Amino acid sequence: MTGKVDTPLTSTNVNLIKQASIEDVVQVVDTLLPSDLSEIVDGTGLNPVLSMVNSVHFSNSVIFYVPDGTCAGIAGVSDDGCVWMHCTDAVKRYPILFCKEARKWINSLPHRLLYNKADIRNTLHLKLLKKLGFKFLQLVPYGPNNIYFVEFVKLCSLH
Repeated sequence: MTGKVDTPLTSTNVNLIKQASIEDVVQVVDTLLPSDLSEIVDGTGLNPVLSMVNSVHFSNSVIFYVPDGTCAGIAGVSDDGCVWMHCTDAVKRYPILFCKEARKWINSLPHRLLYNKADIRNTLHLKLLKKLGFKFLQLVPYGPNNIYFVEFVKLCSLH
């Protein structure tokens, strides 16, 4: 996402995506990228911990790791295809690997359509969404402060 070269994996059999739990929220929320923290607060008006616990509880959620064992992010998708993701600074150290793992997860989902909104100030997420094949639709004022978010969507092939 920034054009940096990733440190190679020491083992190609490392599983960097695991099922997320509510306990993982504490690990992630303390290391969120500032742009992701702003997106949560401005998009929901909720405390970030409460918002993320709610998201993990009501969706099929995963946690992403990088080779050194650091959490890179947490993501999920609801039954109707509403997809979400929050990242930590580790994505900046392993941008190529993170994008590859995110694509692997997105492509494994059984949904025909994935969608949501993203804060237009969160440029890292917008770049990631574009690399993952999402299309941007329209800007909409969103959240308690009416910050502009962009609606995005991806049509997926059936497995």
